[in-house]
Amino acid sequence: MDKLSIGIDLGGTTIKMAIVDPMGNIVEKWEIPTDTSNNGRNISQDIADSLKMKMENANLELKDFEGIGIGAPGFINLENGFIYHAVNVGWENYPLKDDLESKTGLGVVVDNDANIAALGEMWKGAGKQASDLICITLGTGIGGGIISNGTILHGTNGMAGEIGHITSIVDGGAPCNCGKKGCLETIASATGISRIAMEGLDQNPSSVLNKGMKVSAEDVFNAASEGDAWAIEVIDVITHHLGLAIANMANVINPSRIVIGGGVSRAGDLLMVPLKKSFSKYALPRVQEGADFAIASLGNDAGVIGSARLMSLKNHN
Repeated sequence: MDKLSIGIDLGGTTIKMAIVDPMGNIVEKWEIPTDTSNNGRNISQDIADSLKMKMENANLELKDFEGIGIGAPGFINLENGFIYHAVNVGWENYPLKDDLESKTGLGVVVDNDANIAALGEMWKGAGKQASDLICITLGTGIGGGIISNGTILHGTNGMAGEIGHITSIVDGGAPCNCGKKGCLETIASATGISRIAMEGLDQNPSSVLNKGMKVSAEDVFNAASEGDAWAIEVIDVITHHLGLAIANMANVINPSRIVIGGGVSRAGDLLMVPLKKSFSKYALPRVQEGADFAIASLGNDAGVIGSARLMSLKNHN
């Protein structure tokens, strides 16, 4: 019998877990809270305990699994699964792979959560098994994963795909959490969209966004759908910068699929129509011909499916 895999998507608030079959179908999925106390030192034990309980309930044993794939935030040594720094979780110089292997009795492979989401979308989602793909997640921040010739690009020390930290405004840009200024993340993330919208309210007193409270990215898209001029202008600004960044990446990588995910992608055509227009302006014609845009389709399952695929690829290479 083909063995099952365990896919884990580790976030700052919840840990999503799933048992996945060799075809990428989720057999069972569940989540547990992320215990960030004690610098995240309880997380591996929490995962092991939860997994043991699920296996007992389903009459499964360790021999039924090929191992665990886990997507984690932060800076990771991909060779040994060592986490140098993961702010949201509290890890610093933490041997995640070794710790999880010793507590579960299964082999573990670790990768960055954005890369894992890209792998999931490529395998079972909007990527449609494209061997050359860019996946961009627009949420509180901006994550990116690049797949070239079927393989995740990691770069020399695991930093490939950091599209959120492409410098979009060279002078006078807003400060980013990474320490730089003017990063794409400060513009096209949900946080960036909110900031830009609020900064322009004084000059746009008639905008429906002028309601005396914090404006969310969702508010901006809702206002734009009602024809609000300032909201439409904000979307034009953010899609200009996002389209330029994606076009520059695409001119280098020449992908067949560009997948946009994260909470901001729920805006649908309000985001995608101006984004494609901006992309077309800056991408080489043949690059543009080869690249189809799609909205991510797996939602919260992208991470667990991608993690399971990671383990499967490792074992069958």
